[in-house]
Amino acid sequence: QVRLVESGGGLVQAGDSLRLSCAVSGRTFEVVSMSWFRQAPGKERAFVATFRRFSSTTDYADSVKGRFTISRDNAKNTVNLEMNSLKPEEAAVYYCAAGRTTASEYTTSGYNYWGQGTQVTVSS
Repeated sequence: QVRLVESGGGLVQAGDSLRLSCAVSGRTFEVVSMSWFRQAPGKERAFVATFRRFSSTTDYADSVKGRFTISRDNAKNTVNLEMNSLKPEEAAVYYCAAGRTTASEYTTSGYNYWGQGTQVTVSS
């Protein structure tokens, strides 16, 4: 099993920055990719960013490119999401996902493990 624990959510104003962190423990050798998704009320959980472990490459949803940065801290065994210039419509519960299945890495089916989520609220 792999355990994921998110932290760093909170209330910010539009245009502010926020840093989320996801601590990874357990069978970490199973983790091929680590990603962030977000889910706003009444909407489906959507891909935000991914960090591919073996190639150390990243990818982002078009809506966050240039503003969000995903990174991995090997010493702390965390994956972080730096979010800049936040918009009110980006308020959501942000989830950390890890592992990999044969499904697309841009979909929730692409991951075996999920954290409990952390709330991000952006006021206008």
